[in-house]
Amino acid sequence: MGKASRKKRQAGGTQAQGSARPAPFVSRPFEGLADESEWVAMREILPAASAPVTLAVPEGTTVSGREVPAGEHQVTLVTVLPAAMPAIHRENGEVLVALQSRTSSGDASRDIVAAALTALAAEPGTSVNSVRPATTDTPRLQDVLVEGQQLAVEVHDDFGFWLGEDASEEMTAALEQMNESAVPMARVEGVPTAFWCHMSGRSYIRWILDEDEDTALQALARLQAAHEHTLGEGTDLIGAFRACGVLVPVLEVPAGTGAEDHAEALTALQERYAAALGQDAPLTEPERRARNALVSRQVTLR
Repeated sequence: MGKASRKKRQAGGTQAQGSARPAPFVSRPFEGLADESEWVAMREILPAASAPVTLAVPEGTTVSGREVPAGEHQVTLVTVLPAAMPAIHRENGEVLVALQSRTSSGDASRDIVAAALTALAAEPGTSVNSVRPATTDTPRLQDVLVEGQQLAVEVHDDFGFWLGEDASEEMTAALEQMNESAVPMARVEGVPTAFWCHMSGRSYIRWILDEDEDTALQALARLQAAHEHTLGEGTDLIGAFRACGVLVPVLEVPAGTGAEDHAEALTALQERYAAALGQDAPLTEPERRARNALVSRQVTLR
């Protein structure tokens, strides 16, 4: 547990004096966490996924005037919940927290903790429909995550992980509706964080890089200038997402292929990328042109 997590804190801007300031914007909210790219995938890329984590709540933590039980709590992170709810505290005590909810203070790390604390403070059987905006008093994930945790993300084919024993008819109906529109996605084995998906008759691989955007962009530019930036014949690097301070290259692959068909080629691309990261010479003119072309095809998520 980090030093900050050992302090008594109030979450969600609930100081008695009302003096807590809004949470400052953080462009790379998951920096410093183990498996940063997996956190980004849960927050921005995956439609249906879950991962268990353990939070250590300091004594005296309150949210919206309610005290949060101190100690370690296992929480299940999910991509989304019905009706875009931030969190659910089920009758059996299980707490689900959505990473892709509408709540946004500018620091996703604090937003997730604010939702988790609100759910932990709520009575079992409570759906958390809203969360107060995070403030400077709201702990960050870096403060309350039990040290040494790996984020074990499980990718699901549908949203069935929503349903517990106490699922309502509304939740079941929402599940059926979401399943109809779910984008098929599967992990590409062999590299840390890459996912195959199929949309509108075309297939893509979204590859989440661990480095900051500028560093990753420079390495990709070197690869593109050397014509070493794809997975081989029939594939293309069509652009990149900018998400939570890191870069997510998007590679189009033949529509009839699946995740397993590209594992070997993506592993080789990862090795070429790692070698490009190790180069410190200034970009050449062809590399600068490649960099500019990549910048023009970037899309910022959120």
